[in-house]
Amino acid sequence: QVHLVESGGGLVKAGDPLTLACVASGDVSSIWTLGWFREAPRKNREFVAAIDWRDGSTSYPPNSKKERFTISRDNTKNTLYLQIHSLEPEDSAMYYCARSSFIALVAHTQGHFHEWGQGTQVTVSS
Repeated sequence: QVHLVESGGGLVKAGDPLTLACVASGDVSSIWTLGWFREAPRKNREFVAAIDWRDGSTSYPPNSKKERFTISRDNTKNTLYLQIHSLEPEDSAMYYCARSSFIALVAHTQGHFHEWGQGTQVTVSS
């Protein structure tokens, strides 16, 4: 089992950058893929990005604004990151990291992930 704890959220201004972090603990050696999702009020939980924990290959949703999001990891710190380069009010949401046993290339839905963190809230002011 892997325990995931997100941090880095808060109240931020539109146009500013933000980096979220997710620290993994427990059976870290068993991790295949970690990903980020977000959930805004009255909206479905949305896939943002995924990364292969071992080789660092990344995956983003088709037709996404992936130039504004960068997923990365630091295996030495057991930490996953999500950089949001220029925040928009529409980015306001609870951001979750999650673990998948699928490769990052296909892990794009909630059903592919089986362990979740508690989330970190991001609120963007215009």
